[in-house]
Amino acid sequence: QRRRCGPTAGEVAHPVSPASTPYAAGPRRRPRILRWVLLALLIVPVVEVAAIIGVGKVIGGWPTLLLLVALSIAGAWLLRREGTRTWRALSEALRTGQMPSREIADGALVLVGGTLLLLPGFLTDVVGFLLVLPVTRPLFRGLLAAAVAKRLLGDAVSTAGRSDRPSGPTVIEGEIVD
Repeated sequence: QRRRCGPTAGEVAHPVSPASTPYAAGPRRRPRILRWVLLALLIVPVVEVAAIIGVGKVIGGWPTLLLLVALSIAGAWLLRREGTRTWRALSEALRTGQMPSREIADGALVLVGGTLLLLPGFLTDVVGFLLVLPVTRPLFRGLLAAAVAKRLLGDAVSTAGRSDRPSGPTVIEGEIVD
């Protein structure tokens, strides 16, 4: 006996909605990153104001203001320099036909670091400088690569970057019901 895989010319196919399949995802959950961003938007300004007040008590109000302005100017200069370097490296990789994964990661880190450098505050400046400086960027590049791999591949990739799945073909057992 031959089995058919679909309707014949006279039959009408009944559409299957994704919710009726056993593969339905269920109710959509908010991504965890959104929770962390909302928490950071609440906590970071409070911590920054506390740090600015603390520095102001130690060195005075006007020197604190001048230090914040100087850090912003230095951050903008560094952002421009490293952004230009990263753009050139990306263009060169694309021109030579290489996969520009490192350059794209550097571009993302420089973008986030530059944004943090342009915000007023000492703690955001410290994190921004760490992301933008070429000496410390490789550490964050590795963390970014691990986060992206985990996000894209889920639990199939461990923190060491190797697959947790056994080698060999995937076997799915089941039975045919007529």
